[in-house]
Formats: sequence, C-alpha cells, structure tokens
Amino acid sequence: MKERTVVSKKSSTKIVNKYSGYDHYIAIDWSQKTMALGRISKKRPENVKVKEYPSNYKELQRMLSTIQGRTIVVLEESSPAHWLYLQLYDYAEKIVICDPYRNRLLSDGPKTDPIDAGKLCLLLYSGMIKEVYHSHEKVFELRKYVSSYIDLVKMGVRLKNQRSGFLSQEGKSKTMSDKVELDSTSFVIDLQQEQINLYEVQKDKHEELFKKLCKENKILKRLFSIPGIGEISAVKILSMIVDVRRFPNVSKYLTYCGLVSHIMESGGKVYGRRRPRYSRVLKDVYKTAAVTVINGKSPLRKTYDHYIEKGMSEHNARHALARYIARISYGIVKTETVFRAYKGKKIK
Repeated sequence: MKERTVVSKKSSTKIVNKYSGYDHYIAIDWSQKTMALGRISKKRPENVKVKEYPSNYKELQRMLSTIQGRTIVVLEESSPAHWLYLQLYDYAEKIVICDPYRNRLLSDGPKTDPIDAGKLCLLLYSGMIKEVYHSHEKVFELRKYVSSYIDLVKMGVRLKNQRSGFLSQEGKSKTMSDKVELDSTSFVIDLQQEQINLYEVQKDKHEELFKKLCKENKILKRLFSIPGIGEISAVKILSMIVDVRRFPNVSKYLTYCGLVSHIMESGGKVYGRRRPRYSRVLKDVYKTAAVTVINGKSPLRKTYDHYIEKGMSEHNARHALARYIARISYGIVKTETVFRAYKGKKIK
C-alpha cells in the first residue's frame, strides 16, 4: 500500500525566535553571595561556557562592557531582578527577565547555580523562554506603591479579623466597647488596637499619595473618569499596564487581566477551560468596578441591564461587564481620551 501524507487544512503556526541575531547570549544566575554566568557565542553555539564569581554588579558591568558585538542578557524573575535590570540596562543590547515557571529544563537533573546558568543560556539561544515585562520608565515605580498598599491592606484585614476573634471568645461583638474581663484577652486586644490605629494612619498616607498622583498624571485622570474606577484602582491599572503598546490588541489585555480563559481541546474533544497566569491586581480591580457599577446609577449600568435582558445569568452578566470596563480602560490609555457615555446609542 502506498503511504498517504495527511495535510491539515488549518494554517501552520510559524515558530519565530525573536532572540536570534545576537553575537553573545549571556545568562545570569544571581544570588546574594555568588553569581553564575553562562555564555554562548554565535560563532560556536555548541560550546556553553559557565563561570561563577562573587556577586558584584560593578564587576558584572565591567565584564559586559568589554564584550564586543551585540549582547543579550537573560535572568529569571526574582526580588532583585528589576534592580539588576536597571543596573545592566546600558551594558547590553537587550536585557530579558524571564518567567521561571516556564523553565522546565532547569528542574531536570542536578541543580547548582552554574548548571542553571548554562541551561538558561541554552533556553535563551533557542528562543524558548517567556519574557516578563520590566521597564526603566518612571511609571514602573508605581508598582512599588501598589504592592506596599496591597500588603498593608492585607495586614489590616488580618489584624481586624484577629481582634474580632478574641472578642468573640468573650461573647462580645467587634462593635462593642465594653471592657473585657480577662487580663490576657484585654492585653492582646489593646496591642492589636494599637497596630490597627497605625494601619489606619499608613493607609491614609497611601490614599493621599494616590490622590496626588491622579491630579498630576494625565493618564490617571482619564482612567479615573471611568465609572467604577476610583483613584486607587486607576493607579493599580496604570502600574500594571505601564506601556499599553506591549499588548498588541485588547484580547491580549483581557487575558492578562484574567477575564478570559482558553479551551483545552484534544482529539476533537473539549476537556474544559484553562485560565492562563494573569495579574490578580487587575482582575480584582475590574471585578470590583463591575460590582460598583451594578450597585450605582452610572451610565454603564445600562450595559449590565442589557446583558440581563439578553438572557445572561447575573454571574455571567457581571463578568461580561468587567470585561467591558477593561476594554474601555485599554482604549482610553491607548487613544489618550476620556470616558464618554454612549449618549442614547443602542448597546450592541
């Protein structure tokens, strides 16, 4: 029997290595005491050179400055990754910070810093890493304010819940001001109240800073014009977006926000949906904005009512409204305009 070649009617996916064309590929495995450097040269790609040195960013800058030709440097996302990105930005053609969760090759076989640096160098040369966005722009610094605020709020919520738990042990409500009889419970509650008071002061300072930023930054002003988006939410959105050009279209942005999911399909059967890794900050912002719009009287409430009239459940309509608000914010940042209600136009 003659063999038959089956050709799929679907268009083939082109695999493009966007990290090709460099003369030197360098991977850095950085720790507090040592730094391991892996290096591949374009002339001899089969030869991976790995060396380990004491951690010193100035020495690393010196070594990179002596290399002739186009150089690309890769390191994994970590706490000092952005600091290293800023220190090495002027010493290489491109700095890539990659997602460590995608680097499965590093978990295979023995693990040391030099071995990891060598494997990471091979992944970079093969174009098999996923880049994590970093920038030297001033807007990127907003992430520090947002991270500090989120951690502070989590701490405050935990303290208040602990205080309520101790009060409930005495049969008292968290709103009751009666004196607690047991000295041990009273001692703990007094300390917790001091921490809660300090939390309230620090929270107010963060919110004052966010208000100031919204007055000074034009993009934050535009985001603040969207119904359901307050000053804190506007700062969170911009801190995560930084540069809207890194999202080619709104679909990519919705995926980044965690508001869409991917179909899992094999052999013509659908096995459910997979939610990609996403920004929990943005998902929380748009979900909260949708609830705020539903409970208020803003123009976007018509959108939610329209979804309900079409037969959507309340859950799906709320989720669709969150995606709609995300689309609006993406368009506002991209086109540099302010929110304008649809002035009586029909909602499609």
